[in-house]
Amino acid sequence: MSAEESTSRSGASHSGAAVPYDYGYGDKKAESGKVPRFNGDPEEFSWWKTKFYSYVMGLDEELWDILEDGVADLVLDEEGAAIDRKKKHTPEQKKLYKKYHKIRGSLVTAIPKAGYMKMTDKFTEKEMFTSLCANYEGSKKVREAKALMLVHQYELFKMKEDESIEQMYSRFQTLVFGLQILKKSYVASDHVSKILRSLLARWRPKVTAIEEAKDLNTLSVEDLVSSLKVHEICLNEHEPAKKVKSIALPSKGKSLKALKVVESEDESPDGDSDEDSTEKMAMLSNNETSNLIIENMLPPTKY
Repeated sequence: MSAEESTSRSGASHSGAAVPYDYGYGDKKAESGKVPRFNGDPEEFSWWKTKFYSYVMGLDEELWDILEDGVADLVLDEEGAAIDRKKKHTPEQKKLYKKYHKIRGSLVTAIPKAGYMKMTDKFTEKEMFTSLCANYEGSKKVREAKALMLVHQYELFKMKEDESIEQMYSRFQTLVFGLQILKKSYVASDHVSKILRSLLARWRPKVTAIEEAKDLNTLSVEDLVSSLKVHEICLNEHEPAKKVKSIALPSKGKSLKALKVVESEDESPDGDSDEDSTEKMAMLSNNETSNLIIENMLPPTKY
């Protein structure tokens, strides 16, 4: 290219002339993303499988079909190479062959070496992926047994006495995620009704208000949880704070006994005020001291 042509093209670019769009740039950028790697932890296999699916679909949706269904048009050897690759292939076969090795390479890159060594007798990407799922998800019967167990836990799910809405919802999400992985998912309205039924008795007025004011079939789980969190703040603000008082009582030794009395900021249930409670504690201290003095004055018992 001459200097004059280069100058003219550069001038055309700076002058606002149309520049051809590289339609392959997006594909190159997508392929440059790192393959999600599986660390070998059975509890994280479902999470990895979800990430790997999104990665593959981002490259080419046909790759996932090849992963699950295999390639029937190509005869492959133990290395995954086409046996008749030296013969003349049609353009469709060449394209399929390239995609086959793309998804196989991604799968090999994603799994740890220890996991790959367990699949030395698996040659195609379909066999490898099926074996991987069977090892970490279990057989069909195992998955059905897990699903039944999670369904039972879902039906019996209850909020614990000492946990917050956030903690309860976190446990609930973990349970729902497990059901979705095993294809035993529920609809959003089921989750809304389940959360409302699982709340403690002190939440009953709030539950009634939500049921009367909202349509549970259209109410989202996120809106429900947000409403419950706001109400939880109000409940915590109005709950009476507990305070602890200690009374030092003399004992036989040098150490002191501490009598702790838990009181509410309000009056006691029998109507005694703080002043009356203080008098009672003082009387208790005097009685304890008198008993200790009398006990020390008595002669030791002979056996």
